[in-house]
Amino acid sequence: MNASMSALGKLVRTTAFKLSLAYLLIFTIFAFVGLGYVAWNAQRLLTNQFVSTIESEINSLSDQYRFGGLRRLVNIVERRSRAPGAMLYLVTTEAGERVAGNVGALPPGVIGRTGQFETLYNRTDETEARPDMAIVRVYLLPGGFRLLVGRDIEESRRLQEVIYRAFGYSLLFIVVLGCVGGWFITRRVLKRVDDMTEITRHIMAGDLGGRLTIAGTGDELDRLAQNLNDMLDRMGELMRGMQEVSDNIAHDLKTPLTRLRNKADEALRTASTPDELKSALEATIEESDNLIRIFNALLMIARLEAGNARDALADFDAAEAVRDVAELYDALAEEAGVSLDVSVEDDLPIHGSRELLGQAMANLLDNALKYGASTGAPQAISVSAQRNGGEVRIVVADRGPGIPEAERGRVLERFVRLETARSRPGFGLGLSLAAAVARLHGGSLLLEDNEPGLRVVLALPLKAIELPQAPLQSAA
Repeated sequence: MNASMSALGKLVRTTAFKLSLAYLLIFTIFAFVGLGYVAWNAQRLLTNQFVSTIESEINSLSDQYRFGGLRRLVNIVERRSRAPGAMLYLVTTEAGERVAGNVGALPPGVIGRTGQFETLYNRTDETEARPDMAIVRVYLLPGGFRLLVGRDIEESRRLQEVIYRAFGYSLLFIVVLGCVGGWFITRRVLKRVDDMTEITRHIMAGDLGGRLTIAGTGDELDRLAQNLNDMLDRMGELMRGMQEVSDNIAHDLKTPLTRLRNKADEALRTASTPDELKSALEATIEESDNLIRIFNALLMIARLEAGNARDALADFDAAEAVRDVAELYDALAEEAGVSLDVSVEDDLPIHGSRELLGQAMANLLDNALKYGASTGAPQAISVSAQRNGGEVRIVVADRGPGIPEAERGRVLERFVRLETARSRPGFGLGLSLAAAVARLHGGSLLLEDNEPGLRVVLALPLKAIELPQAPLQSAA
């Protein structure tokens, strides 16, 4: 009993049940108004028909009286009074004495009134004293005689009862059907919500592979389930990424930390002069700086992927930023014996962070200088920036060994370094940081084949520029 009451209370508290109840109330009100209008209109039409019939009969009988006198009127009234289903007729003198007709009794004063009204009456052939109700009109004839013509409204009352009974049954049917339909819909919706709740409980308990069931109806619950599944997929990707980053940090930071510890231990054991201690401290500081650079890069990537740098975004010219970074690396390229070719189109407005774009460009040029030397071929690095439709394409290309196509997606992850790059300095964070900068700006980072070498394309959306509207010229 308690379980059933609990289930009923849970059903009543649902939003679906409340919405169904609200729709039922609104529909019942509209049905009440609609059916009430139909009943009122039917009653009005029937009354108008009675009035029209009585008016036509009064006009006909008054014409007969005008042409044939009282005798002719009495004969016609007597004949029509005896017809089956006859209307009500009564001809009286000015004093109210009955002359002809089928009305046996009327309330006092009725025959002295004129016009149309409702009144009680008894027919002359009725034995019971129970009066009936009729709608009548009293017409004053020339010579002081009075003519009453009426119509029993019992038929109208029966029709009214039928209409009211149908009206009540219809409302009852609507309410019952609405309650049953609301209960059915609420149960169906509640079952789907309970299924979602049960799956989410399993997910919170640790089953991260669980996903919400999609019924395939395309309704709002399906859309909600799809969005939640997409969110769970994204969370799974982030957690896998965090796990990979943790593994990479554990592996990639173990070497510099071990080296740092060994150098400090060696200095304690073997250093005997101030110069040896100074050299050991310098080596320790260098290793510490490398670790600080790694953590700074990781923090920067985390901030970019979380979108925390969006508050510092502003409008700037990407052409100037690319030229500035290329100018800084011009001397380094010359020392390394590499030619740096720069081709930048003017006026490339974007909305973003000039400092982050400069950092991404610095990482790309640094990688090109370290890995872009081609054995036995002229060493050259090209930097270009130009419009391409609605975006800016910043390209850094080298003539080195490049990256195999199968590895291009993997090298954008953190701490990923190819076997050919293990012997060179670095931590595998440069391309990952550049990709994060591209995503922050709503763009993308593409790795392409330069035949030979690597071609890195940083594609960023151009800022939409609102052109001033020309003033309207008045017509001559």
